[in-house]
Amino acid sequence: MPLGPKICFEDVAVGATIPTLEKGPLTTAHLMRWSAAMENWHKIHYDKPFAIEHDKLPALLINGSLKQQFVMQMLADWAGPGGWVWKASFQFRAMNAVEETLRVWGRVTGKRDGPGYGLVDIELGIVNDDNKESTPGTATVALPYRNGEPVPYPFVPPQS
Repeated sequence: MPLGPKICFEDVAVGATIPTLEKGPLTTAHLMRWSAAMENWHKIHYDKPFAIEHDKLPALLINGSLKQQFVMQMLADWAGPGGWVWKASFQFRAMNAVEETLRVWGRVTGKRDGPGYGLVDIELGIVNDDNKESTPGTATVALPYRNGEPVPYPFVPPQS
């Protein structure tokens, strides 16, 4: 039996916040496992002496692709099985280091009708323990209408 939508377009209000996704504190083991899974062998993610002494970094750095995955996880969790993360864009503007806890946040900035589903625009980012923003961005999520059809899979984006 197919799962129903977790959230419908009509349930969303401009200005509403999306449940925060918290990860951490992130350890060297987290970074090493992610580096291995992604086959990213740059030593700044797992070799502390190299990162600090050779590259003059303050600590081991959290992989950008891991932060990207956190953003997509927050959006997909919020959209639920009935929604679809259409697009996301963000920038890596600050480093995050091992032992930080990261919080991915989102806020609805707009809504519009799409072809058989609604589109929700979101401002998002990642902040650390000091509330420093490292990864600002935006996203658009397709959500089903309450009494409408599910968002189609495969997802075909609207023309406009």
